[in-house]
Amino acid sequence: MNCWDYKACGRAKGGAKVAEMGVCPAYPDHAHDCWKIAGTFCGGTVQGTGAQKMNSCLTCDWYLKVNTMTGTNKELLKG
Repeated sequence: MNCWDYKACGRAKGGAKVAEMGVCPAYPDHAHDCWKIAGTFCGGTVQGTGAQKMNSCLTCDWYLKVNTMTGTNKELLKG
């Protein structure tokens, strides 16, 4: 599963929000680590830099799900 499918943000290529907000910078290569990418669409707004979005990512259901799916503790916001 990809983050844009799970979150239904509408910013994947061809999505409902693309005309308004553009294609998400996490699409298509960062579906499982979108927290590392600035400008993703979370909580109804476009997010900023890694430092600006850190708190929302730490409590994000997608971030937590990916950690559970992989059985690892993915490092937040590190490339």
